[in-house]
Formats: sequence, C-alpha cells, structure tokens
Amino acid sequence: MNIEQIRKDFPVLHQEVNGKPLVYFDNAASTQKPKVVIDRVADYYSNEHSNIHRGVHSLSAAATEEYELARKTVQSHLNASYDHEIIFTKGTTDGINLVANGFSRDFLTAGDEVIVSELEHHSNIVPWQMACEQSGAILKVIPITNSGEWEMETFHSLLSDRTKLVAVNHISNALGTINPVQEVIAAAHSKGIPVLLDGAQAVPHMAVDVQRLDCEFYAFSGHKLFGPTGIGVLYGKEEWLNKLRPYQGGGDMIKSVSFEKTTYNELPFKFEAGTPNIAGVLGLKSAIDYANQIGFDAIADYEQELLEYGTEKLSQIEGLTIYGTSKHKASVISFLLNGIHPYDTGTILDKLGIAVRTGHHCTEPIMTKFGIPGTVRASFAFYNTKEEIDALYEGLLRVKKMFN
Repeated sequence: MNIEQIRKDFPVLHQEVNGKPLVYFDNAASTQKPKVVIDRVADYYSNEHSNIHRGVHSLSAAATEEYELARKTVQSHLNASYDHEIIFTKGTTDGINLVANGFSRDFLTAGDEVIVSELEHHSNIVPWQMACEQSGAILKVIPITNSGEWEMETFHSLLSDRTKLVAVNHISNALGTINPVQEVIAAAHSKGIPVLLDGAQAVPHMAVDVQRLDCEFYAFSGHKLFGPTGIGVLYGKEEWLNKLRPYQGGGDMIKSVSFEKTTYNELPFKFEAGTPNIAGVLGLKSAIDYANQIGFDAIADYEQELLEYGTEKLSQIEGLTIYGTSKHKASVISFLLNGIHPYDTGTILDKLGIAVRTGHHCTEPIMTKFGIPGTVRASFAFYNTKEEIDALYEGLLRVKKMFN
C-alpha cells in the first residue's frame, strides 16, 4: 500500500497537537475519516437533503434511492443473502439492544441461559443483564486465560438445553484477541442455539462474510469503519428478524395505524422507526467503498506488520507489561508501565502529540481478571506508520524517565 498517499486522504492527520505532529493511536475507539466520506456527508446536506421513503417529489425519491443503494452496498460487503437482512441502527450498542429487547420479551423465560464472555465490551454485557433481569434468565460467562483467550473447554461445558443465545465479540477491543467464533457458532448450532457476534472491532480490520460465519446476528458501528458517528448496522438472518417484534414504534415501521390495531411494516423497515441518519448511511457507504478500494487483505497484512513491529518495539522497554498475548490478534497493544498509572502515561503522551486510550476500555471484567485499574491502549489503522510507533516508543521512555 502507498501509505503516504493514503495519509493524504485523511485531513485530521495533518495537524499538530501541543506543538507536535499528531500520532493517532486511538483507532479502536473511533477511526478517522477520509475526505471522500466527509465530502459525501457535506454533499448530501448541501445538495440532496430530503426525508426518505415518504415523498413523491424528486429530492425525496433521489435520497431514497441513495439510501437503499447504501443498504445493498452493506449487504454485498457482508455477503448477506438479502438486502432486507441489513438493519440500519445508531451503532453496535443499538443493534445489540435491539436483539436483547426482542429476546427478553419473547424468547427468554425464567431458568433460561444466555452465554457471553469475560472479553466482552460493556455493550455486550449490560443489555443481556437487563434481558435476564426482565425474564428471569441467567447470564453465563466464558472465562479467559492469562493470554486473553477464551477457555474453550469451559465454553463447551456451558452449552446446554437451557441456552437460548450465545452473544460474543469477534475481536476484543481491549486486548485485540481474534476469537475462534467459527468454532463457537458450530458448537452452538449443534444444539440449535443462535449466535450474535459483536463485530465492532472486526469490520475495520478484515473482510467479514456472514454467510460463511453462519451467525444469526452481526452488529457493527460505522465510526469504527472510517465512517460517520451515529450510524451502525445489524445483520440478522431473515428467519430471526421476522421472529423478533419491533424494537421501537413510530413512523416508517408501520403499514397501517388505527386506535384499535397497528400493522407492522415488512423487513427491514420494521426495525427502522423514525427519520433515520440518512447522511450517516451515505457516509458509511462511501467509507466501505473507500476501504474496499484499498482491499481488506492488504489492510490486514499491513496492520499485522504494524502489530508485530509495535509489539517487538514496546517489549524492549523494561518494566512494560503487555496484556493480551494471543497468537491471533488484531492491531491492538494494551500495556502498563510498572508503577505508573495509565492516566499519567496517557497525559504525558498527549503532551508529545500521541493519542492513546487509557482506562478500562468499557471492559471492567477484563481489568478485574488481571487485577489492574486499566491499561494504556495503542490501536493501529492502515494509515499509521512504523515511524509513529517509534515516536510512541520514545515517548514511553520519556514517561519512564519522568517517573524515575
């Protein structure tokens, strides 16, 4: 890949922070946006804005056509069987809550079980806790090893006739572990159990094929895939989306309304109540098109190179401990400098223009597992460079020197 040319596509990267060139290593929290995405959103509001699905005038018809073309783009990107299996949401959290709401109302009863893992983001824990509280179901947890991998023997032992759903992440946001989701799906399906995958951290780093995975649900956020904030996708198999009742009521999710009865709309509109984030959807399409032009195989190979280089470089620092040492990882390095609070490390790095994430990364159970308050997390994207990793290395040496 031509990294120099790619970096020119991202306006935000060309600035100074505290008098230093910006080094942006907070990609697991949110990725930066190429100019084509920014321009697409601006163009919609400047020249195309109208509400969709309801109008007969030209602007509305054109906006509707672009919106539904974006749905087909997502369908193709995920290799979903039908475009109506693509539900536009506010993000991963919204998609998971949609499924959890449907399960708590119709598919969970007292004594049933939902399986999550110790690696989950809070967004794939709390909705299931709420669903279990409402239904009387029980939340079961796959523990993790010291390297940050699922204990698969324990997972297999947790599956039972009482299990109604397995909800796990594809890649850990805190540790970068690429999880063996194919094995999980196969084991769950052998007992007739559906599977939801939190794909927020997977879609920026790899090509995702939901038919090959064969999961029932897959959720992700646009802002982690170089697209706008406030837009996401829930893929669901047609059979399951038809089973679930609507998550929200209002405009566009209805066929007819009277005070006696409301008839719900067909898929996908049944789950898209109200005026959607039209600009976000169009921006997401541009982001997917942009990433596909580069190619996800090329992205994965280059980010793996960055991960290996960064891991080797940071491992040279005495007193630095890396958390998450799975053999299969995405481009995330979570670490601590012994005796130095992660917030202090992050604050000093910021003075050097280096943006990292500090804290528990919305994964408090992982931090509890390791007995730490949080970590410093450096997460890479395809617009990052080895020279930026060198800057992080030098910055960490300065942190150590200040505290020593």
